[in-house]
Amino acid sequence: MRYHSIFFYFFTVCFILGPMELNAQELEPRTLTNLPKGLNFAAIGYAHASGNTLLDPALPLEDFNGTINTIVLGYVKSVNFFGASGKVDVILPFSGGDFTGVYEGEGFTDSYTGFGDLRVRASVNLTGAPSLEPSEFKSYTQNTVSGFAVQLIVPTGNYKKEQLPNLGSNRWALRTNYGISYTINKWVLEGRAGVWLFGPNNNFFGDNKREQKPLWVLKGNIIRTLGDKGMWLAFSSGYGYGGQISVNGIGQEITISQLRLALTYALPLNKKNTLKFAIVSGIRFQQGSDFDVFGVTFNRKWLDKKKRKTL
Repeated sequence: MRYHSIFFYFFTVCFILGPMELNAQELEPRTLTNLPKGLNFAAIGYAHASGNTLLDPALPLEDFNGTINTIVLGYVKSVNFFGASGKVDVILPFSGGDFTGVYEGEGFTDSYTGFGDLRVRASVNLTGAPSLEPSEFKSYTQNTVSGFAVQLIVPTGNYKKEQLPNLGSNRWALRTNYGISYTINKWVLEGRAGVWLFGPNNNFFGDNKREQKPLWVLKGNIIRTLGDKGMWLAFSSGYGYGGQISVNGIGQEITISQLRLALTYALPLNKKNTLKFAIVSGIRFQQGSDFDVFGVTFNRKWLDKKKRKTL
């Protein structure tokens, strides 16, 4: 079954997001893959990011460079949403970073370690993916699927208003998106469109109020299944535009425009455990982050006890 590799997309999110701020592109291959009722995933991931990791262009920094190592913990559960398949997931990153840059003409170096912001998401496949018992799922064939997701970013991460970069964002954020997936033999084509909505940060670089307009996102995945053991390879791309920033009501004339590209490989170890590898890079056209990421994730899946008895 293909569902054993679905967990990777949650950790691709954290690899591409970085630990400090929200990014434009969460590339998420296989996010619309259907799952049987009562399936659970627990995972731990590691990501290494290097380059211009400053994801907040409103900070008054120049020549910024950072190296960030992130451990990501997460849990996913499949649910029945009025007859359609759905998922809920929780993700928590823990990061350590070393940073250099120029502030007001003088160079600086700094290091931070701590938790990033908690991410909670609910998603539902609206068409083409009914909620099925594990015994029914064996005969299910996925063709065209559409789905909708809502993710809430909770400002639980480490944040100090006197610091320039931070591990937490100190604001609430909401992401919504709609996607379509189409399966052709061993190929899967996916496309998504979404928007980030941001709350204010009332303690930005002191006691300033930082606000941000919506950030619009388009992304796509081309996925190739390799054999019948659950192995797959995916090429992903995503483009984000918007997110204009103001501080104390004064616009900063900053518009985020950036492209992300990623390559993902899933390697099943056995029926319950899978390793995932990802390489992510990007192009900054106007403002936004510009860094490379390598990530690896180990995930384990299991069915609820009641569901196991039905097999």
